[in-house]
Amino acid sequence: MTFSYKIKEEISKIDCSKLERISELSGIFTTSADIKIYCIRIQTENINVANRIFKTIKELYNVTANITIRKNYNFKKNEIYIIEIKRDVLSIIKDLGLLEQNKMELSKVPNESIVSDDELKSAFIRGCFLICGSVNDPKTSRYHLEFLIQNVEFADFLCDLLNQYNLNAKVLRRKKGYMVYIKESEKISDLLKLIKAYEGVMYYEDIRIYREKINMTNRINNCEQANTFKSMQSAQNQIKDIEYVKNNDAYDILDDKIKLVAEYREKYPESSLIELSEIISIETGTKITKSCLNHRFRKIKDLAERIRNKEI
Repeated sequence: MTFSYKIKEEISKIDCSKLERISELSGIFTTSADIKIYCIRIQTENINVANRIFKTIKELYNVTANITIRKNYNFKKNEIYIIEIKRDVLSIIKDLGLLEQNKMELSKVPNESIVSDDELKSAFIRGCFLICGSVNDPKTSRYHLEFLIQNVEFADFLCDLLNQYNLNAKVLRRKKGYMVYIKESEKISDLLKLIKAYEGVMYYEDIRIYREKINMTNRINNCEQANTFKSMQSAQNQIKDIEYVKNNDAYDILDDKIKLVAEYREKYPESSLIELSEIISIETGTKITKSCLNHRFRKIKDLAERIRNKEI
């Protein structure tokens, strides 16, 4: 059972007001129903969605829809549930806000009354998700939620509706239709909360937080490894400068304090500057800081550069 299936199963059981059910059904029909003046036909692979549509039509309009079940042999072996409404079609689509005002033509976007407040917008988006939405399991490598839409007018409408909640939704043209999608993990979680998939939100957040902890741990480890490598490279360069100065008989030019850190660097070649400062402070009884060590090694480096440039 996919994560999308579980989300649809959860939100198919939500109790809501009559107006919310009208908005939800409008979202379902606007998204992908085949609407004729004598029949409304819609299909789904999810039995929970099919039952939701059947019960909603029965309770709102006292119309018993016909449900046909057939096998889907197009790559999948899932069953397809085909719901057909053949009574009171005109009054139903009018009530769902799917007719152009003062016209007998189907509208590509619902009337304003269908999405006039936040609860109705939430119900409408939930209906869209039930019939054409999908979301990746957060355990997978990428976060992705999408709605597959047939026409650009409704794709833009749905995208704008989602972005009223700052979900950063976008529209992408596909070979067949359009995709309204969300990529950011936090925004996907916000949408699941918006459509009242609360169990899905809990699961999604648990996995997302776990993944972020793992990623943060990996980033910290990478930084630590990079810092360790950088410290080792720096220590090796310091030792090379010290050896170069000695090999060119210029070591005695350095004062005793600089010679001291040079001796400790050769004695502890793998220590970082902080570690080296602690070692010298403990063994000599004189406090020396990391910045002080940096300054003295810079003196050694400057001397080595002057020898290489034949300035000495």
